[in-house]
Amino acid sequence: MKKPHDLSWDVFGLGQCSLDYLGVIDRFPQADSKCECRDLTIQGGGPVATALVALSRWGKRCLMCGVVGDDPFGEVILHSLHSDGVHTDGVLVRPQCASQFAFIAAEPATARRTIFWRRPTGAPLHFNEVPWQEVHRSRVILTDGFFMDAALAVARKARAWNIPVVVDAGSLRDGMLDLARWSDHFIASEPFAKKLMGSGDPEGACRKLAGLGPEVVGVTLGARGSAYSFQGRLAFQEAYSVDVVDTTGCGDVFHGAYVYGLLKGWDVRKRFQRASWAAAQVARRLGGRAGIPSSLDEPMP
Repeated sequence: MKKPHDLSWDVFGLGQCSLDYLGVIDRFPQADSKCECRDLTIQGGGPVATALVALSRWGKRCLMCGVVGDDPFGEVILHSLHSDGVHTDGVLVRPQCASQFAFIAAEPATARRTIFWRRPTGAPLHFNEVPWQEVHRSRVILTDGFFMDAALAVARKARAWNIPVVVDAGSLRDGMLDLARWSDHFIASEPFAKKLMGSGDPEGACRKLAGLGPEVVGVTLGARGSAYSFQGRLAFQEAYSVDVVDTTGCGDVFHGAYVYGLLKGWDVRKRFQRASWAAAQVARRLGGRAGIPSSLDEPMP
């Protein structure tokens, strides 16, 4: 990594930023029926955006790069980032376009959630729209591969500039395996791993992804913890047991905590341990940001 005094940003984030409406239901309804929703809350969302919010709360300087529309949702998304200290100079506002939006129904009794979402209607971020000077002045890159052309361009530049790239691989979309080849830390979701392998084989997914070149590979498994590979060795991190209200944002904060550990120089085992703990704390509250722990440096219970 570069020396800290040469840098402006601890983390440059490239990816989704959303507005989430969330509510609690007793159970998911059958078609053509009514279902009461309670405890409605509105929070900012998106994998990279929520990870940056967590990192900012933990004292890291973060810059968000993405796309919103010029609708009221876009204004709230930007305000939610500003209020948590995330800089948004890299977020482009597309005229006459709609921002990313989600409605999430959480079922605490089953620890499940259902997400209805709309992707932004504006044009995806083009690599020519990336603020390259800010990329160069960053210690770590975090991306979810949502704007794939831009993400690949950033990852290639980061490799040339010796900046580590962390990928939050939620879905196996076109280009994600190419992005893995240009990443240093590639942490995938269980659905990603299942689609990659054609079955529930997280260890096999770790081996296959590690073969593409990342230094560290992981697969998050929800309540079953996470599997990861480093220097040819497979390991497993158990999940922390909590009373689950809503799992929205758990993976986002997991990745944020992993990046925090990378910046702090923690070993791989401690990164996955603290990331697992942070994700569990998020699950205790409704929404992806309400349950972000205040610190990762204190001893865990």
